[in-house]
Amino acid sequence: MSSQEIRQIQQDKKLVEIQNLKVYFHQRSTMLGKKVTLHAVDDVTLTLKEGEVLGLVGESGSGKSTLARTIVKLHRPTSGQVAYRGEDISRQDRKSSKEFRRHVQMIFQDPYESLNPQANVFNAVLEPLIIHGLARDKTEREAKVIELLRMVGLDPASKMDRFPHELSGGERQRVAIARALSLNPELLIADEPVSMLDVSIRLGILNLMLELKERLKLTYLFITHDLGVARYIATTVAVMYHGKIVEIANPDELIAHPLHHYTNLLLASIPGSELSEPSRQSTEYTFNPAEPPQGCRFHPRCAAAKEKCSTEEPTLTEIRKDHFVSCHYPLAA
Repeated sequence: MSSQEIRQIQQDKKLVEIQNLKVYFHQRSTMLGKKVTLHAVDDVTLTLKEGEVLGLVGESGSGKSTLARTIVKLHRPTSGQVAYRGEDISRQDRKSSKEFRRHVQMIFQDPYESLNPQANVFNAVLEPLIIHGLARDKTEREAKVIELLRMVGLDPASKMDRFPHELSGGERQRVAIARALSLNPELLIADEPVSMLDVSIRLGILNLMLELKERLKLTYLFITHDLGVARYIATTVAVMYHGKIVEIANPDELIAHPLHHYTNLLLASIPGSELSEPSRQSTEYTFNPAEPPQGCRFHPRCAAAKEKCSTEEPTLTEIRKDHFVSCHYPLAA
């Protein structure tokens, strides 16, 4: 096999490529009466490979959901690029855009809000098939919906006619997954899909998603604030802090050897963790997305920060094999 063929195979494995992506929101401040710019996603470069489960981890407000919604074209990039199989999604025509939406589906945090309360389970799962012309007649439609419900662990006979308010939280999320799978996607973006579920239900949903990934050869972008959940489901974890990716590694490596002080803070916040962080890292600073600090975004909260951290922005650098961190003074490598 030639080097050119090898490079082509490597390129083909890249499902989504995000380059220097910025997503800013402009709004008027009610207190000051002037326009402000919120830096939701700020210069993110990230690659999602076929068959990968990329866990995107960070506190609320870190930009995770904005990044996900930009990938599925619910937000427009301020600058930078999102490419799907090498094609810039912002340049797609109407036909290509509709095809793209078939291949990339999203599961939202709250299944009750993402499902139409006036549509029963059958119609909720059927709707995407009708929109994309994938169900030709009544018999085929019913067979496909039954197949999808069984695939996500729901009994069609007892659930098809029910409405969202008649289902449990876990059942609603399974319906949302079935609906997303109806279009045979390649990529599922799951935005905190288990955070609103009882602890006893979460593991069932996570195991279902792992089973579906293998069965259907899916790729996931899995968003969570919980490193424990990320470790269970992800093959790679990217840690995001207020618009920036600050660390990337496989989950076992990340948890065993965190390099960024923010990642260490997330680990220290897990109940029962033996890690400890100075209290000033979690209590003394409130981030303002309209006025992000110069230099490292995390330096106002970081006990290890030095003068360089407040003036010079660090770059994402490989410190250990396949372990990248954006920090001038990383934890011991």
